[in-house]
Amino acid sequence: MVVLRKDGALASLFDARLAGLVHASVVAEPGVRFRHERFLISRLATGVVMMAGLPPYLVWRGVPSGIEAIAIASLFLPLFAAVVLSRTGSLWVAHALSSLGLTGIVVCLAALTGGASSAAAIWLVAVPLEAMISGSRRATIAASVIAVAGAFAIALSGYLPVGSLALDWPNAVAMPVFAVTAIGHIAAQAMEHMRREGEWRARMQDNEARDRLLLSAIDDLVTWHDANGRVLEASGSAARFIGAEASRLRGHGLLDRVHIGDRPALLQAISDVAAHGAPAIVPFRLHLDAPRADGSRTIFAEMRAHRIEAGLAGANGSTVVAVTRDVSEHRRHALELDRARAEAERADEVKTHFLATVSHELRTPLNAIIGFSDVLGGEGAVSLSPERSREYAGIIAQSGRHLLDVVNTLLDISRIRGGHFDFQPEPVDVEALLRGCCDLMRLKADASGVTLVIAPVPAGCALVADARACRQMLINLISNAVKFTPRGGRVEVMVRRGGAYLDLVVSDNGIGITEADLPRLGDPFFQVGGGYGRNHEGTGLGLSVVRGLAGLHGGAVSVESAPGKGTAVTVTLPLDCSRAKAAAATAGKAGSGGVKVAPAQHQPAPIRTSVRGAAMPEPAPEPIRLPVGLFDPTPPSADTPMRRAG
Repeated sequence: MVVLRKDGALASLFDARLAGLVHASVVAEPGVRFRHERFLISRLATGVVMMAGLPPYLVWRGVPSGIEAIAIASLFLPLFAAVVLSRTGSLWVAHALSSLGLTGIVVCLAALTGGASSAAAIWLVAVPLEAMISGSRRATIAASVIAVAGAFAIALSGYLPVGSLALDWPNAVAMPVFAVTAIGHIAAQAMEHMRREGEWRARMQDNEARDRLLLSAIDDLVTWHDANGRVLEASGSAARFIGAEASRLRGHGLLDRVHIGDRPALLQAISDVAAHGAPAIVPFRLHLDAPRADGSRTIFAEMRAHRIEAGLAGANGSTVVAVTRDVSEHRRHALELDRARAEAERADEVKTHFLATVSHELRTPLNAIIGFSDVLGGEGAVSLSPERSREYAGIIAQSGRHLLDVVNTLLDISRIRGGHFDFQPEPVDVEALLRGCCDLMRLKADASGVTLVIAPVPAGCALVADARACRQMLINLISNAVKFTPRGGRVEVMVRRGGAYLDLVVSDNGIGITEADLPRLGDPFFQVGGGYGRNHEGTGLGLSVVRGLAGLHGGAVSVESAPGKGTAVTVTLPLDCSRAKAAAATAGKAGSGGVKVAPAQHQPAPIRTSVRGAAMPEPAPEPIRLPVGLFDPTPPSADTPMRRAG
């Protein structure tokens, strides 16, 4: 049987034609397709030679005899086997037909050269050997059965009437001819098989090299697992992903690096994929052998696991292949989105609260202004006594001043938060500052029946700060203390010096604040005992302004209060607040390169609250950072607040 070698242009022609002859069921399997192509090439080549040689033979011999017809049919069986393979994709059936054809030719030659004593019987050995080279067990068994049947046919061929067709070859000639041709046929088949296998191995090595290059180029970690989750193989990207060589992840090496709380979910996911075949995605935390550029040694990872079909498991017998990627950045973005959503919801809530509070604060004095203005401007004004007219005019003026206070407070917060507050540190006379603020608020205190006193100022209390901001802080604190202190109560203003800090303290023995309300102090528009039925007017912005102004100076605020025990508010300021302004200016320059950096002076001062008269917990709690703007979300916790002086 002739084997056609594919070389040069003829090879390209055969490759193009074979693509259409191979059965569709094996196109996706390179190994099986390779064996089909090799079978088709050899059998089609045999068919071409037979079709080329048959016409001259028939012209020379005429009508063939019975044994010649059997031989011709046997020679065409390989071509028929190629057609069957192309149509059905059954390789072992095609090999069985090809083996039947070869056996038929051997039986015919043996019948013409002596029957049972013919040396042509040696060709029967080539029948199973040729099938064995194909790599198909069923084809080898079928060929062996056919060769055995051929041996019995040769034993009976001596009884066939061959007549003049018999070839009287001596054994000395027949034996070497048939042996050499059989050996040559098998050798040609073996060499072609070795060449094809060499090409296949080279192709597989190239594919493996490309796969390794691809796996080493990607940043994701690819691992192969058995049904119990053990790692059988890992990609070369393990060194970049985890900081360990791929060999160290085998067995339980990867599982040992998974956070202990996430291991059960990971093992369960791999087991489910191996058992049911449905792909799974499992998130987990992964500990790294080498820290990342940002210093982190733990990342959030996500594994996508798929089951490997039994025929594609490979030599290591893996059941599940998994791709693990770092999703820390995605998780951070998701958390930021969640925070942004929460902040937006809180901003909406604050806006609603703001509208309700401001509308209440504006509507009440406006109603008074409009109502009493109508009275003074109406027809009944002529019947009013001068005392009543002055009373109505005073109510209108008081309501107008209240509206002005509300607007000024909102503008102060807006300027502080936007960084437009004119902050000018200068030497401040602390004693004169306290005396001036108390003199300004004394009239209100006397009208409320509250005693306002100033404690002696210690010597050497030199302060460099913004005098206008300090005056506003003290006025806001004294105003709140007087407002929430009942008649006959006492409000004390004092100064304490300690280290490089100065404490401005406003203390009262008023109604105090409940422990539940303490954490919300400093929150814009929050009012103790708030609601439309509250006993005290105000917007709830006074302490927010104090926090914002203290933040400009780099200071801190602390509040001690309890119901029935009064309230003490302490503003702690550095003795030299000009350093805070210089630090804020440096931070502003650092963010001038296109990156938006919030200046330090725009942040409200940290606030610490505690129950008055209770023992201070150790260690001191973190300050509660509250927003200074109208609609700002709660900023993250600030650094440890300054210690109170004194």
